[in-house]
Amino acid sequence: MMMFLQYAIWGAWLPLFFPYLLNHHGLPVGQVGNLIAIGALGALFAPFIAGQIADRWFNTERFLGISHILGGVLVWFMASAETFQSLAALSLLYGLIYAPTLPLTNSLAFHHLSDRDREFGKVRVWGTIGWICVGIGIGQWLLRVHSTGDTPEQIDAARYAGMADALRLSGILGVVMGLFCFTLPATPPQPGRKRFAPTAALSHVFKNPMRNPLFWLFVISFPMSCVHQFYFVHTAEFLNKLDLPDTSFINTIFGVGGGGLMTIGQMAEIAVLVLMPLVAKRIPRKTLLAAGLCAYILRFVVFAYLPHAWAVIPALALHGFCFGCFFFIAFMIVDEENSPDVRASAQGLYNLVVVGVGIIVGSWFAGQVGQAATPAEGAPMDYRFLFGIPIWITVACLAALLLLYPQKRSAPFVDATD
Repeated sequence: MMMFLQYAIWGAWLPLFFPYLLNHHGLPVGQVGNLIAIGALGALFAPFIAGQIADRWFNTERFLGISHILGGVLVWFMASAETFQSLAALSLLYGLIYAPTLPLTNSLAFHHLSDRDREFGKVRVWGTIGWICVGIGIGQWLLRVHSTGDTPEQIDAARYAGMADALRLSGILGVVMGLFCFTLPATPPQPGRKRFAPTAALSHVFKNPMRNPLFWLFVISFPMSCVHQFYFVHTAEFLNKLDLPDTSFINTIFGVGGGGLMTIGQMAEIAVLVLMPLVAKRIPRKTLLAAGLCAYILRFVVFAYLPHAWAVIPALALHGFCFGCFFFIAFMIVDEENSPDVRASAQGLYNLVVVGVGIIVGSWFAGQVGQAATPAEGAPMDYRFLFGIPIWITVACLAALLLLYPQKRSAPFVDATD
């Protein structure tokens, strides 16, 4: 239930935020990217605020409860914000409150699971189910409540305006999640040798870096988090422009707006996460990470060079392998390569890279590339150029992984100073 609500909160609005800002508020592509980047600033402080509090001072479940209630209130007000300045202020405050909760739900789960490899996938998969439920739910809401008007242009305008309801749904779910967190198992702070837990976690990252899988994971994850952002910033609008066959049938299942159709990726993610306990103990971490990067490359190749429904819709399912084989495995590596007293801070540091700096830089970069891919105002976007950029970034990351990441099977954390 914790994972279901945690990712339903995020999945309600994230896939639709770009088309909502672009089409309803009329913001330029670059400015939309900047606004999404502002919201990600909160993840920069996650390891220093949430990690320190959860590792040293305060029960994790209580911190989660308070954060989600406050975040729910903020995102509710974001739905009625009209100016760029008010949207930016609310996005910044919401990011500061919500972003730290992402690594803390991972660390809380790891704390209470006896077998990381076999059990975490069964828990984390419910976050994906939550994302799917709200994605299709919002798509259906837009189809049945906000598809009003006499012309296609009026119907589109009503749907884009109705996307504000995605933010309101996220606010309601946030308050529900906050109240639920107070029922979670007690997860008290852990005593450690160093008073400031993030410093201890950071030392694990830079310890013997050339042979340290944690170090190379952080190095490769930063550009991949930027690539990941290209998908969430541009895919919903890309799907809205796609010439879909038998649109009425597809809309009946997934709704409209693009966010519902994107849940095909989350459906595939469920299958990957369910199978992960069967392979995590048998296949080296490096091999699984490489499989995830190959899935990224293949998906963007289809988007860039085969922009047809028969190819794009199946390619959406590759998101399951992108997330499941790369970022899901990365969460496990971060946990197993750190000592128990700093694991919340370590998850926070990784969150800083992929949800903080990665989303900030990735959103800005995706916005700038999107602007460059639009030759003139009102002209169609050059999706071959737009999605070609993340292809080559991922190819470089795959080469770095194969050449530099040490081949190592999972093992319990061993502190050489003990």
